[in-house]
Amino acid sequence: MANNDDAPSYDDLAIFLNICEMGGFRSTAKRLGLSPSSVSEKISRLEQQLGVPLLTRTTRSVAPTDAGQALAARLSPLFAGARVALQDAASSHLEVRGLLRLNVTGAVMTDILPPLMNAFLERHPGVRIECVVEDRLVDAIAAGCDAGIRYGEHLAQDMIAIPIGPRWQWTALAAAPSYLASRGTPEYPHDLLTHDCIRLRFSSGAFVDWEFEKDGRVITVDPVGRLIIGVEAAGAAVDLARSGRGLVYTFENWLAPHFATGALVPVLSEWRARFEGPQLYFSRRFMPAPLRAFVDFISTESKDRGDGPEPPAD
Repeated sequence: MANNDDAPSYDDLAIFLNICEMGGFRSTAKRLGLSPSSVSEKISRLEQQLGVPLLTRTTRSVAPTDAGQALAARLSPLFAGARVALQDAASSHLEVRGLLRLNVTGAVMTDILPPLMNAFLERHPGVRIECVVEDRLVDAIAAGCDAGIRYGEHLAQDMIAIPIGPRWQWTALAAAPSYLASRGTPEYPHDLLTHDCIRLRFSSGAFVDWEFEKDGRVITVDPVGRLIIGVEAAGAAVDLARSGRGLVYTFENWLAPHFATGALVPVLSEWRARFEGPQLYFSRRFMPAPLRAFVDFISTESKDRGDGPEPPAD
């Protein structure tokens, strides 16, 4: 760069990072409230100033070049630090202010996270929350979020995880009474191989495992799905099961309201599997004021519920 007048602006660098995260000019423009042409012009100017291409553009996708990846890797923590500093400056010991960005799995958006967010926002009126919902296992911090919520996430050394919501959850298998009346009730996990099953699939292409546990014995079955639904539309899978289209396997807490009304009936209820509930994970290095307040709030909620290290007896 010839002189300081040619130095890239922070706004252009922020737009570049957004494109790396969103994967496209249009999605970035929509997110930032700009026109796609304006975003394209700013990136072209940035590439001219640096003298190197940062993005590879095709008719279908936009991806960072090697130089772009290296730049994004170095800029991301700097911008994260700046965001923390600005939010801390905007917050006082009397009121927490700023944006809390969470990268979460859709599974927590049904009945776990919304009531927690509602109570947290009630307590901190100066905080805004943005939830980026996706089922892929991603580095939430590298994706521009303050924290993530996942099940069984493998954490890097500088990350911390705390339980959020129920300490333990269970899976359950269910079907409509009309389906069981016409096809019979399975008595053993392998009986499912001859039934109509509604399977959930992650965006990676992998199916949600159908795992059953009883008296210390674990059985996994892989029935052919007559209906296959993406995990982000799990509610539709439950509705299809209610209409008699087959057996559905998912979180017991999602099915419990339908058990109560009789729209669905538990199947193989003695074979339900237990697993740890979701966890909030975040970096040890970056704790903006809204995130610190949220962590404190979650910790208090957990103590009030009396969550312990051992699961309750069945």
